[in-house]
Amino acid sequence: MVSDKSHFFAHLSRMKLINRWPLMHNVRTENVQEHSLQVAMVAHALALIKNKFFGGTLNAERIATIALFHDVSEVLTGDLPTPVKYFNPAIKDEYKKIEKIAENKLIEMAPEAFRDDYAALIDGARHSEEEAFIVKAADVLCAYLKTLEELSAGNQEFKLAKKRLDTLLKTYHSDEVDYFLTRYVPSFSLSLDEITQDDHE
Repeated sequence: MVSDKSHFFAHLSRMKLINRWPLMHNVRTENVQEHSLQVAMVAHALALIKNKFFGGTLNAERIATIALFHDVSEVLTGDLPTPVKYFNPAIKDEYKKIEKIAENKLIEMAPEAFRDDYAALIDGARHSEEEAFIVKAADVLCAYLKTLEELSAGNQEFKLAKKRLDTLLKTYHSDEVDYFLTRYVPSFSLSLDEITQDDHE
């Protein structure tokens, strides 16, 4: 009988303890666990948009699940701030290696009976190019939504981050990303009253 003792899920539960945007003043702190849920929702939507309107054949449910696990390595590494992570190519490359080591460590922690299943979600080498792009695009979109939230609350600290992410999203030249940006993102700058009022009023 294979032992099912594992610290894998206990490690994953610590995602909620890791705060994002650690070098910036936040009106509302965002943790990695809630960010991952939002990325999964947006990635799922992007996959559906691509399938429904732009000839895609993606598995939206698999993509959503990959997105749930896209930042799990941070339970071992923490969240390195973007200005540090991308300060120069050498730091970026070294951090990628650290992330890969952390991912492998987590996969090794997974219950043996399910190790291959979790490896298929955590190990980026097992994702198709399309899957990887959709999850990355959703990740960037959610960071962009965070900047809108902070700016709407009067926090100008996120002004340059919004500009940088806006430019990055345009470089994707992605029909599904543009569709989401045009039709759904404007609502994120509205108040609760504005998003709940009758559309016909």
